[in-house]
Amino acid sequence: MTFERFAHRSMLGIALAGLLAAGAYAQDPDKTGDPKQDQQGINKDKRDLTKDRADRNQDQRGINKDRRDLNKDRAGRNRDQR
Repeated sequence: MTFERFAHRSMLGIALAGLLAAGAYAQDPDKTGDPKQDQQGINKDKRDLTKDRADRNQDQRGINKDRRDLNKDRAGRNRDQR
């Protein structure tokens, strides 16, 4: 086995071990969040979702209007070509 291949496998093993350690650290039960802040974050996310939904609906209405306009334009163009 060449040195390069050995070094490559060693680095890959170290990287994998680091990922596993980070995953285990992220699941540490001792890190508890503040429930009040968590609820505030959830409420803010709900408000954001409501605004996003309204924006999406407005965008869809605009798309539908543009589609109607394009269909009218296409019909007019076809009429002119005849």
